[in-house]
Amino acid sequence: MGNTDLVGDLRRLIVFDLDGTLVDSRRDLASAANALIRERGGEPLPEDAIGRMVGDGAAMLVRRALTAAGLPLDESSVPRFLELYDDRLLDTTLAYAGIPETLEALAHEATIAVLTNKPLAPSVRILDGLGLARFVAQTIGGDSPFPRKPDPSSLRHLMSSFVVTPGTTVLVGDSHVDHETARAAGVAICLARYGFGFHGVDPARLQGDEAIVDRASDIPAAVRRLLIER
Repeated sequence: MGNTDLVGDLRRLIVFDLDGTLVDSRRDLASAANALIRERGGEPLPEDAIGRMVGDGAAMLVRRALTAAGLPLDESSVPRFLELYDDRLLDTTLAYAGIPETLEALAHEATIAVLTNKPLAPSVRILDGLGLARFVAQTIGGDSPFPRKPDPSSLRHLMSSFVVTPGTTVLVGDSHVDHETARAAGVAICLARYGFGFHGVDPARLQGDEAIVDRASDIPAAVRRLLIER
């Protein structure tokens, strides 16, 4: 199963983003956002447009969606969105093809964690509901005591918790937020071009040492290569 030097060495940490990396949740997120917009008298937005708003946490998604719909934001907007989303959490959300096999393979070679700007409770429900939680040692959500990504504090906390260094850590994500987080923490980055956040990655900010994959099944080889090169 790849490089035998990596197998069984839990001093390595692989941290995955959730939305757009492990799971395709765009339709359920768009459904909840549009339900909120309709409740407030607005016209629904295209699913792709809402997908481009994901990545900076629920509050920012709600702000962007309501602004795009020409509606005001108030203190009830985010809690109501979370209620609507909770009702739809696993209606259509699925793990990307190859993700279960990828996590199973990598779990023999490193500790796996999830770092997301989505609140923790729905994140854990999604991981549980899709059978992915068994591979994950720890999940940190956007409502943790740490600032949300791209602030590196939560990623540094994970490295400290599992006693690993930046040189033995890889962040796997799909967005500019993940790219900036990895750079700020000094860890290797694997970007998922298949994710709905990849559109926002600025090619001019890429440094050439990133791994970029087109399929989830490509992640294990990319991660192994990054770890060997570091």
